[in-house]
Amino acid sequence: VQLQASGGGSVQVGGSLRLSCAASGRSVSRYGLGWFRQAPGKEREFVAAITRSGSRTQYADSVKGRFTMSRDNAKNTVYLEMNSLKPEDTAVYYCAASEIPDFIMLTQTLGAYKYWGQGTLVTVSS
Repeated sequence: VQLQASGGGSVQVGGSLRLSCAASGRSVSRYGLGWFRQAPGKEREFVAAITRSGSRTQYADSVKGRFTMSRDNAKNTVYLEMNSLKPEDTAVYYCAASEIPDFIMLTQTLGAYKYWGQGTLVTVSS
């Protein structure tokens, strides 16, 4: 599967953005999906994940209550709605897909994801 992230941009503190990740090549319904981000000079970190059915989501503590991840298997797309953005949310955001059966146990583990999109830059300024 190929993943294409989009929707990044520049926004002021408190603003909102909606990231999209479109899949091609295979049905996205086969995969657990996650969003990660990497700020300059920092390691890539987990942001959010969603199970194949969309029935369960997980979030990093830093984004809980502000970010919402969803998926539309019919459109082969996953989304990350980001509200109340802060300067520390500035990063390149990556979507990723996992094939492992026990995905929900390993959502925050980079190695659990086999496929990665190219990233989209989010910049939050004060």
